[in-house]
Amino acid sequence: MTPHIRQVVLDTTDARALAEFYRQLFGLSYRPGDEPPPAGEPDPNGSDWLVLRNDDGVPLAFQQVESLPRSTWPAPDVPQQLHLDTTVPDAAALAEARDRALVLGATQQYDRSDDPEEPLYVFADPAGHPFCIFVG
Repeated sequence: MTPHIRQVVLDTTDARALAEFYRQLFGLSYRPGDEPPPAGEPDPNGSDWLVLRNDDGVPLAFQQVESLPRSTWPAPDVPQQLHLDTTVPDAAALAEARDRALVLGATQQYDRSDDPEEPLYVFADPAGHPFCIFVG
């Protein structure tokens, strides 16, 4: 018997905001019951635990924590701890994904988009978690 990966969980000091970032970036949807409440209503799930799903991959979950040191990668002071690798089909899609990530609040950490073998960008999400988008 081998374990099956159920989901990837990211700690964050703002579960709703980080879930919204990834929902928009990857076109995911909330698990039933985790959707944002109407404007002005309390958001108990958004201050605790949220799950995003898609049809063909591992769900992403977001766990609210009091504090979280932001990764300083590539500087070694605070390591990555975990990062997501994502792919797009070609260089045009890579440029489009980069622009989308930046508009949604990501910070570009590294640009290797001109690499002939594996073009990629490394970003930090709004909470500081690194993620990569590369041509795969």
